[in-house]
Amino acid sequence: MKAVVSGTVTAATGALGALIGAAGITSGLDPVHLNWMIPLVGVYLNVDHLGGFFMLLTGATAIPIGIYTIGYARSQHFSRTALAALPVFVAAMLLVPAAGSITTFLLGWELMAITSLVLVATEHHREEVRAASTYYAVMTQMGFAAILVGLAMHSHGHDIISELGTPSTTVFLLLLAGFGSKADLVPLHAWLPKAHSEAPSPVSALMSATMVTLGIYGIIRFCLLGPTPSWWGLLILAVGAMSALFGVLQASVATDLKRLLAYSTLENMGLITMTLGVAILLNAHGQHNAATVAFTAAGLHLYAHAAFKSLAFMAAGSVLASTGFRDLDRLGGLARRMPMTTILFGVAALGATGLPLGVGFVSEWLLIQALIHASPDQVVIALVIPLAIGVVALATGLSVAAMVKAFGIGFLARPRSSGARTARDAPPAMAAGMTIAAVACTLLAVAPQIMGPILAAFPASGPPVDLGIQLHLPGLGGSLGPGVIATVLIVASVAAALLYGRAKAESQPLWACGVEEMTPRMQYTATSFAEPLQRVFDDVLRPDTDVEVTPAVESRYLVERVAYKARITDAIEDRLYRPIWDSVFTAARFVARMHTGSVHLYLAYGSIGVFLAILAAR
Repeated sequence: MKAVVSGTVTAATGALGALIGAAGITSGLDPVHLNWMIPLVGVYLNVDHLGGFFMLLTGATAIPIGIYTIGYARSQHFSRTALAALPVFVAAMLLVPAAGSITTFLLGWELMAITSLVLVATEHHREEVRAASTYYAVMTQMGFAAILVGLAMHSHGHDIISELGTPSTTVFLLLLAGFGSKADLVPLHAWLPKAHSEAPSPVSALMSATMVTLGIYGIIRFCLLGPTPSWWGLLILAVGAMSALFGVLQASVATDLKRLLAYSTLENMGLITMTLGVAILLNAHGQHNAATVAFTAAGLHLYAHAAFKSLAFMAAGSVLASTGFRDLDRLGGLARRMPMTTILFGVAALGATGLPLGVGFVSEWLLIQALIHASPDQVVIALVIPLAIGVVALATGLSVAAMVKAFGIGFLARPRSSGARTARDAPPAMAAGMTIAAVACTLLAVAPQIMGPILAAFPASGPPVDLGIQLHLPGLGGSLGPGVIATVLIVASVAAALLYGRAKAESQPLWACGVEEMTPRMQYTATSFAEPLQRVFDDVLRPDTDVEVTPAVESRYLVERVAYKARITDAIEDRLYRPIWDSVFTAARFVARMHTGSVHLYLAYGSIGVFLAILAAR
């Protein structure tokens, strides 16, 4: 019963937020002052076009996840506190883009951080969850401190968000760091793979599909709506490019399904940030049509990512609930045992690859068009644009490899564990939530014109992109018909199926190198599949590998056993954050030795402090 109430309230909260967001996009809403809620400052709500854009995204994503939670919470451990916190988390995320004052914005931001921390720590009895919760708590509070200082310097006594102008360089860097930590941008992403992996799957879906996008909202709202220097665009482009490449590299070698999806989020947030940087750079150099195409690509990809990433995490949660495993090396054979989940995860994986018929294809195509139509008149444009095209191409190729690994190793071939052999498909509530998200993916992929009125609320600097049946770029060459592509592929598939049905099929035994029957040990695992990529990017990934060869007793020339171990960690976390953590713990142990419980010693500390303060005053 608690699961039904929590899931229903979550979905209803999302539906209400989506309706308010849609109203904000189309006509705007009158500001609302709730002075009685908080003493002295109150709560000020003002849903404008940009706020409505992100409210609609957040609310629409929460609807299928709320329905999914009803079935998930019945089969997995979901505490009473977590069930109560889930709809509050959604409400807090809706409050962030609805805020009309800085105090209301900060209230919503901190409420979102606290409730998400409670949800990440749901299974706090496990050491991995406690470590992930600690990482997330530290990173989110450091980000909040940067945002607080930046907005305090930016506001100059104005508490109304709409009155804020273009920030100074110092404020811009503070806000980029604060909001970038929430958007999972390198190098402030250390919490992402831990929190997303260890949180319950509905929570992972909400955090990955909606919460991280509010970091993008903060960057746009407080940094990019006014005139911006071109080097801001260069910096944002560089941060986005590094995030995209680092995220997709880690995803391509990950064997934990949820960790793979978490790094895929890092890749996509990097692509969106990179697209915003491209738009700012082009706009600063007078290429407004290409900049508008880039802005449109960023806005469309925000919705595409929310659709396919929420679906992917829900499908991963279905696999975890049925098999008890997230390790791809222990899965396999799920296509027969969980056919519906397999199809739905395939829809999400296709969207993540950026290939035709996938929900991410149109937005990435728009980004490429903005890049190739940029005029190389200025030296900066001529140098940056080819590198940006190379980043998009490499990220797309590696994302294909990562999703082929996740789908092929995890769902096809033969099962590699008892949990995979006895798996059952998702219950109705979970299947319903995933199906809604899959329908959204399909609609956005083949009919992106439904996003036309919504994208009108996103920043632009020129004529809008014509999102009709045939996409036309304003003032630029090139067009695309996703619906036409889908129709042609469907007709070709039906024709091939009819021709195959008329042909005479003969059954022959599979040739397996002289082996009568294939076994799971003969198949590729996720580790072996990613090993060539690991070798290519060895200097970046820095894997810790170990090969142990045990010779036979009879002869040292005969091998009895070969054991191969590979451990790939986050290189940035190990080289940047690990020394900081060690220093903090060392300082904490030193301070702890000073606190012996002696009142006389504490009085001595106070006396020394007063003496030093007097010296400093003089």
